[in-house]
Amino acid sequence: MTAPENSPEIGREITAAGYRTNVHDHGAANGNSDVPVMMIHGSGPGVTAWANWRLVIPELAKNRRVVAPDMLGFGYTQRPEDNTYNRERWVAHAIGVMEALDLEKVDLVGNSFGGGLALALAIEHPERVRRLVLMGSVGVSFPITEGLDEVWGYEPSLENMRRLMDVFAFNKGLLTDELAEMRYQASIRPGFQESFAAMFPAPRQRWVDNLASPEEDIRALPHETLVIHGREDEVIPLQTSLTLADWIDRAQLHVFGRCGHWTQIEHASRFARLVNDFLTEADQSAAGEK
Repeated sequence: MTAPENSPEIGREITAAGYRTNVHDHGAANGNSDVPVMMIHGSGPGVTAWANWRLVIPELAKNRRVVAPDMLGFGYTQRPEDNTYNRERWVAHAIGVMEALDLEKVDLVGNSFGGGLALALAIEHPERVRRLVLMGSVGVSFPITEGLDEVWGYEPSLENMRRLMDVFAFNKGLLTDELAEMRYQASIRPGFQESFAAMFPAPRQRWVDNLASPEEDIRALPHETLVIHGREDEVIPLQTSLTLADWIDRAQLHVFGRCGHWTQIEHASRFARLVNDFLTEADQSAAGEK
């Protein structure tokens, strides 16, 4: 896909799992941590890794290398010719990003849809993940919310985008005309809607279920896991994170009040500090073992 000149949404191009992939790669490899953090974005219309994580990447990159790809079919990453998408294919693409960048092990952060992929990747490749952060995550089955059905069923129009922005955020002060226009324009880039519509066609409950991992596999996860959710989230119910925190043995849960689905935007500084502190614990533990 082409982008406006000097667009911050464009990082570097790599080939991951056979697909041209747009990835942001920030921070020093010789920072305070030996383990990079990989961040997997959500599935809202017009989303890119940069749109999702732009407020958080600079903060985390002060201490560690941060890698944030546009996942297969999203943003400025290539779209498969067969327009077929599922959890297995997205996980394979995420592993392909790690392989292309020679990342043996990462701390993995997943937002919503990306949380379901992060969870599945940790289950399938536990040796490739040090710590896990799940934010407003899918990954367990739940009756699809009206908000998520609207997100996945989005039809391009400025009015529809404004309505979705209202669903995403508790703080309506964030919902400027400029933001709605930016996300709307992103959603009508050539080829985007065709790809997006192919990802989650109705009936959409099946895609919630496809992104869910089996309970026994989640309970068997050995990783230290930070589960984060906005109390007023209208897209992914808080109960999903309560369930994940209950099932994952080494989990801790943080709930942000007065917050919708956009924890990383509505509480960007707090979110970055919370995640950095959680990952720094592992850095310090590793340093003590040396």
